[in-house]
Amino acid sequence: MAAARTEFKGGSRRRGPGSRFRAVGRALRLPVTGTARGIRKATHAHGAGESGLGKLIELHGVNGAGDVMITVALASTVFFSVPTDEARGRVALYLAITMAPFTLLAPVIGPLLDRLPHGRRAAMAAAMGARALLALVLSGAVISGSIELYPAALGVLVASKAYGVVRSAVVPRLLPPRFSLVKANSRVTLCGLLATGVAAPIAAGLQQVGPRWPLYGAFVIFVAGTVLSFTLPPKVDSARGEDRALLAADERHLHGPHRKPVKRPGLRTVGPAVTHALAANAGIRCLSGFLIFFLAFLLRVHPLSGQSAAVSLGIVGVAAGTGNALGTAVGAWLRSRAPEIIIVTVVAIVLGTAVTAAVFFSTVLVACLAAVAGFAQALAKLSLDALIQRDVPEQVRTSAFARSETLLQVSWVFGGAVGIVLPLNGTLGLSVAAAIIAAGWLTTVRGLIGSARHGGPARPRVA
Repeated sequence: MAAARTEFKGGSRRRGPGSRFRAVGRALRLPVTGTARGIRKATHAHGAGESGLGKLIELHGVNGAGDVMITVALASTVFFSVPTDEARGRVALYLAITMAPFTLLAPVIGPLLDRLPHGRRAAMAAAMGARALLALVLSGAVISGSIELYPAALGVLVASKAYGVVRSAVVPRLLPPRFSLVKANSRVTLCGLLATGVAAPIAAGLQQVGPRWPLYGAFVIFVAGTVLSFTLPPKVDSARGEDRALLAADERHLHGPHRKPVKRPGLRTVGPAVTHALAANAGIRCLSGFLIFFLAFLLRVHPLSGQSAAVSLGIVGVAAGTGNALGTAVGAWLRSRAPEIIIVTVVAIVLGTAVTAAVFFSTVLVACLAAVAGFAQALAKLSLDALIQRDVPEQVRTSAFARSETLLQVSWVFGGAVGIVLPLNGTLGLSVAAAIIAAGWLTTVRGLIGSARHGGPARPRVA
């Protein structure tokens, strides 16, 4: 009888309304929890969970999602909401007020963060928190059109750059066993791209509700990023054995790292292969900034055949994003095989595509150039990472990553400035694009090929 009563009570509980509500709740939560578990499984694979790299990958995804929310809100306010001529003036003003000071501040950010190596988690959290607060400031400025928009946008750029510099310095500290730096950076970058691709249509949908809503979304995302920053392992804050690097290719300065301060700031050389690769990457990054601004206005006036301006911009943006993701995937597959040859090859391909698009200007070739430029930017950057890991001593490797990121960002800003001032002539613009990439390729191809022939010194990997 006791057993029967127990069975009856258990059956009643299973068949009761409370159990049915719990079952419905579990069913409703399943898409969210299942997706979260899938993301966690992917980001923590191959030892990334144990080393802490998985948490950094997730944090970078949050960073990408928040940035695209702000980008959509600002683009709709500064670019899409007014006629082309007025939009060009607004974007020029935006560049003058935000990008110009940012270009001056960017070279300072890396060395400044070099002096605060023991607070990297706090620095990343501060960069996230600052953007959360600035998103709220921007939510008011996009409605009123007040001058607050420009200094707030500048603050977002500076905070985003500070996060990028610290993130580059953190990755080498979180490598799992038998995990190359190129593979780690590929995972981090790919997660950021995927998060951007998911968040962009959500931001566009929020923009339809109201211009403030993407910024409210950015606020929530960056608050989450602030919390996630402190979940990174404590070893992120360790700077044991590190020193500062000087980005110089003069072989006469290839001496061991100093332990005492010297008169010249920057202090260390990273070697000719790295600096030639950095110059080639700067050319590609300059081309990227140029294409973004030039094509944005060109396609507003001359959209792709049979498409609206917004759709034309979307097609080119998707092509560039697809190329970037493909370049990241190929880079992870190639790992660190012949990075000099990879850089020389991909930049040559971009140069050939740019020349072809300039001579035979067409909508298809414009989309192809955007895709090839995105592919080359991702693959060349991963090859630069491989060279830094191979040729730069461990003591200065972290600093080399931080300073190279700063230079690449300044190159992007310069390219964007060139794109905004050119006449809206497709052939002329793509000819300038070809000249930009040719300058970066011709000045570095000889040094990179020479470095590939002689090889680089074997350096111990970062623990």
